[in-house]
Amino acid sequence: MLKDPLFIVAALASFGVLIILMIGIGGFAKGGEFNRKHANRLMRYRIAAQALAVILIVAFAYIRSRGGN
Repeated sequence: MLKDPLFIVAALASFGVLIILMIGIGGFAKGGEFNRKHANRLMRYRIAAQALAVILIVAFAYIRSRGGN
């Protein structure tokens, strides 16, 4: 499974979601100008990255269930 390129891409996409989420949480916790300026944009980026990650995970599961290597 670790040699499957789709798995690697899905894992990287999930990690990207985590990074964006942590930046957003850090900005929210700190507050101030950064949070006012970037909070909504970070939320939109996270939602888009999360949608991509979910699509990749579902595609991986579907392909593996059909017997794809």
